[in-house]
Amino acid sequence: MPTEHPRHGAASARPAAPRPPGHIPSPAPPVPGGGAATPSGRPRIAALDVLRGFALCGILLANVQPIANAGAVVVRGVPGPVGEGARDAHGWLHLFVDQRFFPVFSLLFGVGFSLLLRSAAERVPRPRLILLRRLLVLLGMGLAHLLLLWQGDILTVYAAVGLAVLLPSTWLPRGAVAVLAAVLVVGSVAFLGGTYSLVPGLFLLGSALTRYGVTDRMGASAKAPALMAVAFAVAAVPAVVWQAWLEDSGAEGPFSVAAFPLAGLLLAGAYVCGLLALTATPVGPALEVVFAPLGRMALTNYLTATVLVLALRGLPSGAPHTWPLSTVLLIAGSILAVQWAWSALWLRRFRYGPLEWLWRWATWGRRPRSRRAETTG
Repeated sequence: MPTEHPRHGAASARPAAPRPPGHIPSPAPPVPGGGAATPSGRPRIAALDVLRGFALCGILLANVQPIANAGAVVVRGVPGPVGEGARDAHGWLHLFVDQRFFPVFSLLFGVGFSLLLRSAAERVPRPRLILLRRLLVLLGMGLAHLLLLWQGDILTVYAAVGLAVLLPSTWLPRGAVAVLAAVLVVGSVAFLGGTYSLVPGLFLLGSALTRYGVTDRMGASAKAPALMAVAFAVAAVPAVVWQAWLEDSGAEGPFSVAAFPLAGLLLAGAYVCGLLALTATPVGPALEVVFAPLGRMALTNYLTATVLVLALRGLPSGAPHTWPLSTVLLIAGSILAVQWAWSALWLRRFRYGPLEWLWRWATWGRRPRSRRAETTG
């Protein structure tokens, strides 16, 4: 899950420790559109919280039926060959939701990882040990989620790829990370069909964006992300049509494996850039109210969503894979409404969500401040 900045403690007054190889210097300008300051003294990047919350909504919508189906494969209602009937509601969900938000979350994980590295390097002489502990704790939580609740858990994949790819990449110059990200993403789309094979490249892409300072400029202007959103959307149209045609006709070709991940990445890019453009407009504060509480407690909300879906799956009639889209929307909407209210109320009194707080404690090895009124810890 995307990370947050650690808090400066008494050690912050000491002389700066020697910078490790591959240290990522922090940009000097303040963060445009930042929210309240994090415990590290840096302002929160409000746009990242909004993106996390938005991605969480899409992921839950895509995961309701798979979770309720106890991990069994759920085949969306994509029709057979053209002429046998119009694409049903689940078919449209498949086109515009399935695997469209997973890339966003993966990108944000890479962003958060590099933000934490940058902050840890200012506090401790061996910041990569902090990152190593963070990934190992995430692996433990992911395995518990995988073994006890749902076999579609993504945290285990994120932790494993983080250990194998993201952590070693911190010794590389940012240019090499960017090039490697591009190679891995293109290779995944062209030859592997996307899905989990996209994770390494998207992690590195998010890391590179942070190391080049792009993340710190989020919210500065609506123009650049708006233009990029239009470009992504225009490129996504033929990709989505191509994917739909392949699925409806059953046709196969040398590059058919690329249709689904390519359409997913282009739509994800349009969603992200469009939302970033909106955060820099007068509707930005409203988007922050709607999505930021969910995003700031993304780990807690991701895991509790599984519990809530499993608790509710006995209420609708029929097997989960037969549920109409209205049932899926009702379950996802109800869970998100509860999580939004719970997150907003919790964050009025506490700095972090409950699982975020425990994750932070395990990462740094000491209890972080929890209540907003606390001054020590």
